[in-house]
Amino acid sequence: MASLQDLKARRREDYPYILDYRTRWNDNDMYDHMNNSVYNFLFDSVVNDYLMKHCNLHPPTSEEHPLAAHLHTDFFSSIAYPAVAELGLRVNKLGRSSVTYEIGLFEQGSPDIKAVGEFVHVWVQRATQKPAPTGMSDGLRKGLEKIYRGPGSPLSSSSPPGSKL
Repeated sequence: MASLQDLKARRREDYPYILDYRTRWNDNDMYDHMNNSVYNFLFDSVVNDYLMKHCNLHPPTSEEHPLAAHLHTDFFSSIAYPAVAELGLRVNKLGRSSVTYEIGLFEQGSPDIKAVGEFVHVWVQRATQKPAPTGMSDGLRKGLEKIYRGPGSPLSSSSPPGSKL
């Protein structure tokens, strides 16, 4: 993952896929900001939204599916109801059967990033619950490559959100 200084400097343009989420009253905790556990819910939601729309994932029936292997969050500033969160998604590492996503959480109307999450999936075969010997399917890999921004990426990190989809 990038340095904290680099993460704090992230902008929406660094993420090729954006999903809006209207915060709910019950997302707040007694400290009057969104509870830490809600961030994990949102990270999982934006990743799965992208997988279903752009990688042909159908969770109940797909022959391969992801298992969460790692989740990490760096918090920079809080967000609270009734704000609208904007979740930016990119892939920072694409292995044979694993994917490292980065999610940037912004508040609509504010330029500064509120939190950055790192989320690792390992793709397994439904029948064995183990990675396929050949790794993830070509269709899945092609969908993930569209938002890849890691080392060797031919895509510019300054492309407008959604421009490569």
